[in-house]
Amino acid sequence: MMTAQDVLSVLKVLRQAEVEVWIGGGWGIDALIGEQTRDHRDLDLVHRREQEAAVVAALAEEGFAETLDWRPVRFVVSAPDGREIDLHPLVFADDGSGEQASLEPERPFRYPASCFVTGTIRGTTVPCLSAEQQVHFHQGYQPTDRDRHDMAQLRRVFGIATHF
Repeated sequence: MMTAQDVLSVLKVLRQAEVEVWIGGGWGIDALIGEQTRDHRDLDLVHRREQEAAVVAALAEEGFAETLDWRPVRFVVSAPDGREIDLHPLVFADDGSGEQASLEPERPFRYPASCFVTGTIRGTTVPCLSAEQQVHFHQGYQPTDRDRHDMAQLRRVFGIATHF
């Protein structure tokens, strides 16, 4: 499990390494809402691709080692205690938008500049992806119970439409 304190500790380590990351996935939704609404098995982070070596080095100092490599799409680092961080490298354009490779090279994942926002975890301001971007990434596949829960939270708090 990845606790709120774990998330804040990881963000502190990465901030000290002077790298930029944004929280996505379930923790990103809870950050937008400002409260933890469920347990989280991992932490999804989006990072600048050119800062990847610094991200990996900083996390390695904290005991995280690479356990999955699907680059350039994503990769996972895990700690001996089972905590996982799912990392998504982005290439940024001059306008502040980002692009992540996908398994279908002609259909990369796009991140508009407006999707890089902040939320809070335990009262601490954290960088995360916007509610609209979260909804965008939660479509085109069969949702899990966690996905349904997360989208219900976005509907409840922001009153936005979701696909499920």
